[in-house]
Amino acid sequence: MGVAVVTGAGRGIGRGIALRLARDGHAVAVNDLDAGGASAVADEIGAAGGTARAYPADVTDPDAVTALVNQVVDDLGGLDVMVANAGIAQVKPLLEVTPDDLRKIFEVNVFGVVYCLQAAARVMIDRGTGGKIVNAASIAGHSGFDLLGHYSATKFAVRALTQAAAKELAPHRITVNAYCPGIVGTDMWDLIDEQMGARSGAAKGETLEEYSQMIPLGRVQTADDVAAFVSYLAGPDSDYMTGQSVMIDGGIVMV
Repeated sequence: MGVAVVTGAGRGIGRGIALRLARDGHAVAVNDLDAGGASAVADEIGAAGGTARAYPADVTDPDAVTALVNQVVDDLGGLDVMVANAGIAQVKPLLEVTPDDLRKIFEVNVFGVVYCLQAAARVMIDRGTGGKIVNAASIAGHSGFDLLGHYSATKFAVRALTQAAAKELAPHRITVNAYCPGIVGTDMWDLIDEQMGARSGAAKGETLEEYSQMIPLGRVQTADDVAAFVSYLAGPDSDYMTGQSVMIDGGIVMV
């Protein structure tokens, strides 16, 4: 189908997206800060008969992101889909959030999205081929969550960037959308469970179980659930959709 870059694809949701896009027929550039994780996922795709290469790079470094995208074009022959998936979370009351906390989470979750968007769009515009840019938002980008205030702020920012970019890039036949997962059984939610439990005295797994009670569909989300929706956003069936940040969360947040 084309060439796709997936950032933060060494594990979790990113890994699920990379595997799904490869099954859809994309050649996948697997990016992660962890070179070993990126290589493992690229090898997994190759073993299943797909095409993938690992590209370790830090999305908070704009020069590194530009170099990554240019290398992907040279290696794989183009760029049709950019999935800006890399992200981090931190559990902390807003009154305790430090400047370093803010700097780190905004650099990854917001600046990283902007750098990926810029690098991908420049290539897509130069090539005149159009394309799909897909950003990682969250249900926390539609409803701010206590103890995740600064994380929520980054995801609200991703929604705004998605809308603005969709308007600016529409003349170039580039769509920009975002996916908003909920409670996903990944390392990030393991971290949230651990950090919230440390504050409340809850045992490991109890916070995740408590939050899971909010899910009308009755189960914790999987990376494959998210990847199935990203597959739609990256494919031709979503050609008339842009500027949207859509919940894929089992019904926790309904708008």
